[in-house]
Amino acid sequence: MSVDQTQFREAILDPGRDVPPGLIDPDGRPAGKRFDVYRNNVVVSLTNALGEAFPVIRKLLGENNFSILAGQFVRAHPPASPLIATYGDALPDFLESFEPVRSLGYLSDIARLELALRQSYHAADADPIDPARLQALPPERLMQTRFALAPALRLIRSDWPIVAIWRFNAEDGPKPEMRPETALITRPEFDPALTALSPAGHVFTAGLAEGKTFGTALEDATALEPGFDLTPALAALVSGGAITALHEE
Repeated sequence: MSVDQTQFREAILDPGRDVPPGLIDPDGRPAGKRFDVYRNNVVVSLTNALGEAFPVIRKLLGENNFSILAGQFVRAHPPASPLIATYGDALPDFLESFEPVRSLGYLSDIARLELALRQSYHAADADPIDPARLQALPPERLMQTRFALAPALRLIRSDWPIVAIWRFNAEDGPKPEMRPETALITRPEFDPALTALSPAGHVFTAGLAEGKTFGTALEDATALEPGFDLTPALAALVSGGAITALHEE
């Protein structure tokens, strides 16, 4: 008797389900206890993978609460790929709708930040421009220039201080101040680098990423924040090796 693969997949992630019919142990008996052990090992492995991918989420929730949440997530979102290192892409959206943590409004954005760090790490390589090329552009030509940005670059906008919260928990950084932050992620060499941007800094950097000219992106940012200082955002792009080409009009 063959085992229905759909029943097997559903039962392996749900301890409330019976052992699929036709599943037997080496002695030909129903594989009840053996299946329970296997089922537990699968859930534990996926929970551990989730914790490694989202260490700050795990720390914020605590081990026990994270295990409970992970158990619910695993059942709702079984792996879609054999690569366990990529597991958990749906966690940010899951956190937004998971009632026990909905009062922690920043949690889903922290998960998006941790997911973006992982995606940036695995993104394609790209050679940055020589910073001297950018410095050599006269202001009038710079304003008409479009930037090509590296595949590893990520922008995570939030109404919460997500960079400060992440650093407070991951790197023993200072206590976060409650203000909106955008996380700019670059990858200067092998490991992603994290920079906090203001809302106007987000508008400027997102404009460049969308293909707007330097001047238009700067105008948009200045309209949101008169007197906007572009230095932190531009310095992060240069030091992070995120500018891969300049296209002058």
